[in-house]
Amino acid sequence: MENLRERAERGDIYVQRQLGLNYETGGDNFEQDSTEAFKWYRKAAEGGDVVAQYILGQMYRFGEFSETGESFEQNDKEAVRWWRKAAEQGDSDAQAHLGVMLENGYGVEQDYKKAFELYRKSADQECDLGMVCLGACYLNGLGVEQDDKKAVEWFREAAEWGNVSAQFNLGVMYEHGRGVEQNDEKAVKWWRAAAEGGDPDASVQLGIFYGSGRGVEQDEKEAIKWIRKSVVQRKEEGGGRHPHA
Repeated sequence: MENLRERAERGDIYVQRQLGLNYETGGDNFEQDSTEAFKWYRKAAEGGDVVAQYILGQMYRFGEFSETGESFEQNDKEAVRWWRKAAEQGDSDAQAHLGVMLENGYGVEQDYKKAFELYRKSADQECDLGMVCLGACYLNGLGVEQDDKKAVEWFREAAEWGNVSAQFNLGVMYEHGRGVEQNDEKAVKWWRAAAEGGDPDASVQLGIFYGSGRGVEQDEKEAIKWIRKSVVQRKEEGGGRHPHA
């Protein structure tokens, strides 16, 4: 422990970040200490460690430590500040999250074009959050000309990476025939994937389609099962962090 601290005190940003993690989680026989955890994460972030910068952004945005869920001061402006630093270093997750802040005007002036640009950079690095947000921009014409087919392309890309929001959105596109040929069976396919991944809205849609027999053989028991599952998922989700398009 002392050796790590000595290296951290000498300015090793990677060791500083590790110290932050150890103090947050109590790992490597450290006594858990949230004050020390924040102190070392911040030192690492100020020294330019992109992971620590991203972690601080998460902590400030969601009001909790990322690993333990312990309460932390929520502050959108600070979240923007740290995600911006990480995004400028090319971190794809930070780019996507900063885009969300700009799109919604959280802690920063709303700017759809800048949000779109950040989503594009993030998506080009195969970040699934960047992909689904880019798809939503095309779907809703935010910062770019509205284009259902482009929206479907990006939703599909993210869906194949396992992003449940993208899977849900892709199901909706098939349900309504937006950017693709209308197909209830494919809508059910993608909602099932999203529901099995824990998305409550997808579970509701499955329940509705089983109840009506759209895209699947009518089955009241399955309909009730998925509606009940959605209730449990919504409680576990706690409101969620990545809304649908």
